[in-house]
Amino acid sequence: MSVVLAVVLPLALAGCTAPEPAPRPTSTAPVVQLGAPGEDGRTLSPGEQLEVGAPETHTETDVVFVRDMLHHHAQALEMTGYVAERSADDGIRLLAERMSISQEDEMGQLERWLQERSEPVRDPDAPHDEHTLMPGMLTADELAALEGADGEEFDTLFLRSMIRHHEGALVMIAQLFGGAESAEQELAQLANHFDSDQRIEIARMSGMLAERAG
Repeated sequence: MSVVLAVVLPLALAGCTAPEPAPRPTSTAPVVQLGAPGEDGRTLSPGEQLEVGAPETHTETDVVFVRDMLHHHAQALEMTGYVAERSADDGIRLLAERMSISQEDEMGQLERWLQERSEPVRDPDAPHDEHTLMPGMLTADELAALEGADGEEFDTLFLRSMIRHHEGALVMIAQLFGGAESAEQELAQLANHFDSDQRIEIARMSGMLAERAG
């Protein structure tokens, strides 16, 4: 009986959080970076391996990814903006504050990436609602529900919604690296950094949800 419970309990807890984040892009073989004289080499992470072979020039796929990620981050800032008035949990308030700073900084990096390549921040020919289909994005009704919640109800809904939002960003990054055209070098570095940050925050939020579940 104890074996059965050991299997069932993690599955039950998983239902209180969110699906597993998208796996990191993988390469077919490890890449080892040679160390300085007298030092050992270092096996590069999957994201770093992708950076090694990345092209020096950007593509339209890169531009679309950056514009979409800017919009994705903007919604995350809207979500964290609700926390100060609706949550009494110091942990969530601190998490939201740090998340806002991180997302704003990343948006600045993405905007600079576009500007340095003479690309407009928004495609003037794109429909206004094109971004609603991006992975992890909340609908207008879901945003309204989050904004209308308060206290413990808000905290739980915020964590679940933001985990889903972050996992959507991981999907977008995986699609960028998994496409026919590899991401340009600087963008590959940015995307790999974003991937790491999102995973750290997902782990933190999942832990906070698990604590609430008992």
